Amino acid sequence: MPDTLAIAAATPADAPALKDLLEAAYRGDSARAGWNHEADILDDERIAPGELEAMLGDPAVTILAARDAGALVGCVAVTRKDASLAYLGMLCVLPTLQSSGFGRKLLDAAEDHARAIGIARMEMTVIDSRTSLIAWYERRGYSVTGETRPFPVPRDPPVTFVVLEKPLLPA
Repeated sequence: MPDTLAIAAATPADAPALKDLLEAAYRGDSARAGWNHEADILDDERIAPGELEAMLGDPAVTILAARDAGALVGCVAVTRKDASLAYLGMLCVLPTLQSSGFGRKLLDAAEDHARAIGIARMEMTVIDSRTSLIAWYERRGYSVTGETRPFPVPRDPPVTFVVLEKPLLPA
């Protein structure tokens, strides 16, 4: 099958489709069709109404959208934190297409974008109980830093993030 994946910066017009993708990939029964979901940990919305529009209007944020034969199948966000550090977030692929290699292509595109704007290090947070996802990122050069961060909304039981980081440019 020919590779028809195209990755480009999302626009404000993409916000509704991106919201649908994020909810399908991370939450609810639809997410359980893939291996990379939070449906068994969290039951709220993955992204609040209006948050995507705000991100798409923020010059420090680039959301890359992946389309396969024109259909939105994945996304990833790169947020510049300072002159040398960016945050990687919202990496997802439609659950039925996970394990297709699209996630790795989106990750590569996000890292290439960060390098192109002079970013030396990429960081991310992953829920600490998601060991298979942490291992996936470790196989791609990310390291657990030892830092943890609390989930932004108190949960019972508590949810904690581990911080991972990867150097993108030579020291």
